[in-house]
Parts: sequence; C-alpha cells; structure tokens
Amino acid sequence: MRMIKRRRFLKSSGTILAGLGLAPLISSCKNESPKSPIPVKEFDGNPIVLSTWNHGIPANDAAWKILSEQGRCVDAAEAGVHIVESDPEGQSVGIGGAPDRDGIVSLDACIMDDKGRAGAVCFLQNIMHPISVARRVMDKTPHVMLAGEGALAFAKSEGFEEINLLTPKSEAAWKEWLGTSKYEPIINRENHDTIGLICIDSAGNLSGACTTSGLAYKMHGRVGDSPIIGAGLFVDNEIGAATATGLGEVVMKTLGSFLIVELMRQGMSPQEACEEAVNRIVAKNNVADLQVGYLAINKQGETGAFSIHPGFNYALKTVDESKMVDSASLNA
Repeated sequence: MRMIKRRRFLKSSGTILAGLGLAPLISSCKNESPKSPIPVKEFDGNPIVLSTWNHGIPANDAAWKILSEQGRCVDAAEAGVHIVESDPEGQSVGIGGAPDRDGIVSLDACIMDDKGRAGAVCFLQNIMHPISVARRVMDKTPHVMLAGEGALAFAKSEGFEEINLLTPKSEAAWKEWLGTSKYEPIINRENHDTIGLICIDSAGNLSGACTTSGLAYKMHGRVGDSPIIGAGLFVDNEIGAATATGLGEVVMKTLGSFLIVELMRQGMSPQEACEEAVNRIVAKNNVADLQVGYLAINKQGETGAFSIHPGFNYALKTVDESKMVDSASLNA
C-alpha cells in the first residue's frame, strides 16, 4: 500500500514539474557532460618582489640578492625591509622614525612565512630593527606578538642593542609640531608610514614583512595595522599574500590584507581583490582626508595594487625589470 502511494506521489510530482516546464530541464541536466575547468596560469619560477613607496626600490634590491640565489622568500622579506629600517633619513620606519606626541619613537613590525608562521612586535622602543625581533618571536617563541617592555626585554635577551631612535632631523620636526600640537592626516605624505614587502621565490613560496614607526605625533601607546596579522600583512602559501599602507585604523576595522587573500581564494585576481578591499573601506568611512593602499600577489605570480586616492606608488622587481609603479585608485 505504501509503495503504491509513493508511486502515485512521484507520478503526480512529475506531472506538476512538467506543467511548470521544469521536467525537461532536470532531464537535460542529468545528461549534460561536465564542463572543462578554466585554465589556471602556472607560476613560471621567476621570483617577484613588491613593496610600498619609493623606499621599496632599495628594499627590493636587497630582497632580490637572496631570491636570485634561490634563497627563501622569508629571508628575502626580512632583508629587504631591514634596509629601510636602517636609513636615518626616512622618517616613517626604524631609526629616524617620527616620534609620538611625547617625543618618543615606538616601532611596530610583523613577518609571515610560507609555512603559515607569524611573528610581530608592537610599541617597541630603542631597537632599530623591529622586523628582526618579530622574526625571532616567530622562530623562537610559541607566541605571535610581543609588546612594549616585554618586546624590549626579549630583544635584549636575543642580543639586540638599545639605541636612541630619535634623530636630530625628526626631533626638530617634532618640536616644530609642538607649536600647534594638532594632528591632521596628510594624504600621500612621502614615504607615508610603512614599508610592506611581499614576494614569491623561485620555489613558488610566498612570504611578507611589514614595519613602521606609525603615524607621526600619535598618542603615546597607539598601535596601527602594520604589526597586526591579517590587517597590515597576511600570507597564505596556498593562495597569495597582501600588505597595506595608509591609515591603520580603517585597515584594522576591515582586516584588509586577510580580506584580499580570502577574495583571491574565492577566485578574484589580485587586482580585483585589492579594489574590493578599498571599496569596503570607502563604504563605511569619509575618505576625503585619508589614504589606504594595498598590494597583493597570488600563487601564480599575478600582482595587483589599488588605493583610495591617486599618489600611492610601489616598487616592483622581476627578472626583467625594477621600477616604480603608480597604483590605480578609486578617486581620480
């Protein structure tokens, strides 16, 4: 009896579907052969380095020395930004970085490798190379981030020497600022506030590094996006890598670098993913006076860059060229 009722139900269901014009569609779907997958570009084995702003040129050169000898991408990333941290003329990274409103220089940095490991330091004082301290956090501790006095104590235990990071040039600029003591973001301030560097090595592995002295004349204790995994930098060796520069507060609130990598995982190109990450910021913020720029690279060696306003540039180095590139932007 139950079998008869089931047959009647199936028969009546088929009649209804046919009446709706759906039965032929279902039938044709069953007989349709599977579609061929869309071809995916293969990585050609030639390293690529991308880094933010003009100081990316010497950073890329240092990274390339390692990559050109089949070195690991994570070593290249650390070595690249290390150059910028050492430059006292730059007022946004390492020694010579602009101080906070109390005249104290504090540094932030993070690093990620192809194995999914990460290390970071924030609010670190008196150490020239926060990126190398972040690398030690990654390599030698069970943690991801150390902060403030704890980060300094760890750095000293690893042999890093304390130095005065406030150069005469940056001190003079700070004292001039004290005349107004007013913070106003300046779009595309030269060498802005960060160097973010991402790269792919000859083995097709991805890594990245990000280091900064943060916003000039910030509140004492302020930390931006640069040392935050997923905000200032994110690497997934199966998919790609991304890094950010600009006003860290809005990057943190959208986890921009993580977002870009996840969008690439869903099929977007690096360029499309960077554009969408910028759109997420613009949708929820008044961006008239703030700038954010993103860089991205995927596992196939395709790259992308995008910013809110014109003026963001980045350094690109490949086996064929080394150049500065003006990023596309949302606003003309």
